[in-house]
Amino acid sequence: MAQNGQKDEDAAKTVELMELLFFAYRDFISDPDEILSKYGFGRAHHRVIHFVGRHPGIRVAELLDILRITKQSLGRVLKELIDTGYVLQQEGETDRRRRLLSLTEKGCDLHRELMAPQIERFKSAIVESGAGANGTHREMLFQLINRDDREHVSKLLDRAEMQCDKNSKG
Repeated sequence: MAQNGQKDEDAAKTVELMELLFFAYRDFISDPDEILSKYGFGRAHHRVIHFVGRHPGIRVAELLDILRITKQSLGRVLKELIDTGYVLQQEGETDRRRRLLSLTEKGCDLHRELMAPQIERFKSAIVESGAGANGTHREMLFQLINRDDREHVSKLLDRAEMQCDKNSKG
């Protein structure tokens, strides 16, 4: 009977962690949501700006794969970001059919503005939890990714860069 009690307790702790993840995500995204609303943008715009900023020169097909949204949904968001001067779309040098995306200076400014409160929230959470930067939080988040997608995500993270770091022009 003690074993069933332990299973129930483990299940309850797991459900509590899941619930904490929902609350953490709600609050993690709240600051960028507020910023985006000033521009008339939403979360889809945020995701595009984030991944284009982290992967300058990303192909539209790669972005579709990362975001797992329809071509139509991405097209609408991308058109807005291009038309308003946040994202630059260029033809590939070797294959003119490829559309390569990067942020403009204006896009870099928005990318930094959106990331700033999230970076501070993460730094604060790491310090306040006493975990330091030991990698256990990263590993747990990584393990939440579907098993068959982990290698792809790992490679994506390995080649990510900050197009818009403070020392560059964007």
